[in-house]
Amino acid sequence: MRVLVTGGSGRLGRSVLAALAEAGHEPVCVDLVRPPAGQVPYESFAVDLLDTGECYSVVGRYRPDAIVHLAAVPVPFLRTDVATFRTNTQMVFNVCQAATDLGVGTVLAASSPTVIGYGNPAGWQADYLPLDEAHPTRPWHAYGLSKVVAEETIQAFARRWPDRIACHAFRPCFVVSPEEWDGAPTQTGDTILDRLDRPELAAVSLFNYLDARDAGDFVAALLGRAKDIPPGEVFFVGAPDAMAREPLAELLVEHAGVPAAQAAGLTGSSPAFDSAKAERLLGWRAKRSWRTELR
Repeated sequence: MRVLVTGGSGRLGRSVLAALAEAGHEPVCVDLVRPPAGQVPYESFAVDLLDTGECYSVVGRYRPDAIVHLAAVPVPFLRTDVATFRTNTQMVFNVCQAATDLGVGTVLAASSPTVIGYGNPAGWQADYLPLDEAHPTRPWHAYGLSKVVAEETIQAFARRWPDRIACHAFRPCFVVSPEEWDGAPTQTGDTILDRLDRPELAAVSLFNYLDARDAGDFVAALLGRAKDIPPGEVFFVGAPDAMAREPLAELLVEHAGVPAAQAAGLTGSSPAFDSAKAERLLGWRAKRSWRTELR
């Protein structure tokens, strides 16, 4: 199947392209700026998805069977709140509308665990731990709010056109690309060893993480089952353990202000985010851990 991957030159996009190609698909990298020659060994096309006409044009050009939408302002506070919200919400709407109108069978869109609202300087408490997809969303910054809107957009199209298009969203945890296990800076500028040695760095994301290759495998699995599962599903996608040397039952209390009684339910190396739904509906489970990949 031909699959457009928006944001395909990014740390997550590169692994998604590779996983889809390995699964036998024909991926096409769609990004505002084309990747350097040889960096992404797939056909690529430069397009501004904020421009509705350009979005329709690229979908019409390739007539894909599916779109994996990763393009976005990738982290909170990278750009102004206005630019972050406008970019992330308008692009996912344009992609869904163009896909529906032009006969694309599947749209998968990346959301974010930040929709849960952790890290709020005004205070945040989980209703329960570990966090799953049923937990209420409580965004407090423009990035998290934009991702809630993106999920609602996906679900709106899924509700309106259930027989025409399969739409789903997924929340990848803190993505770690292969070179970052070797010491390259992560998306926040620190290294994986920094996050392990200084728990306060990883506490801002509740110690979540995900190897980019596992993320690619998840997308391939969701693409294969997109039309077999209920419309508009949302998935947490994370590693099977926490990015921490000590149990979260201790670290969340010390560094994230989580009440001890609530954190006590996380035993051993268990993560704060539950990806059991992905395993139940898709048969996917992350294979890689910092314990096996860190060099």
